Amino acid sequence: MPQSFACLYVHLIFSTKGRKAWLDDSWSPQLYEYFSGILRAQGNQLLLAGGVEDHVHLLISISRQIAFADLVRDLKANSSKWVRENHVGRGEFGWQAGYSAFSVSYSGLSDVRRYIQNQKEHHQKQDFREELIAFLKKHDVEYDERYVFD
Repeated sequence: MPQSFACLYVHLIFSTKGRKAWLDDSWSPQLYEYFSGILRAQGNQLLLAGGVEDHVHLLISISRQIAFADLVRDLKANSSKWVRENHVGRGEFGWQAGYSAFSVSYSGLSDVRRYIQNQKEHHQKQDFREELIAFLKKHDVEYDERYVFD
């Protein structure tokens, strides 16, 4: 009987709509648990989540059975609804239309974990725009800066 095997890890990054400082340390852990539940329901696994008030970083182990764009769509749609329904003053909450995703090798997982765990310290030196541009350059992704943050 033939079998299919996959070991797929992705570092997913997306910001709040308009990069507004909507995320709060008092409830971000609940948001990350909500992300985890959405992913688990689709056969994926959230390995780590972190971020600051205007964006999140998710390290995900992806099932070989799902299209990545569908995963991101479901993750963002369901979590924004959860935020709007569960946090006062977040009725206008939303995520940016796009996202950035970078493949991670098994041997690189610990580096990405460390990076995500140190988001607070990292963003004392570099804002989200600088961070994302650095990721795009590091991974040799072509982009037009005029449209990166629409």
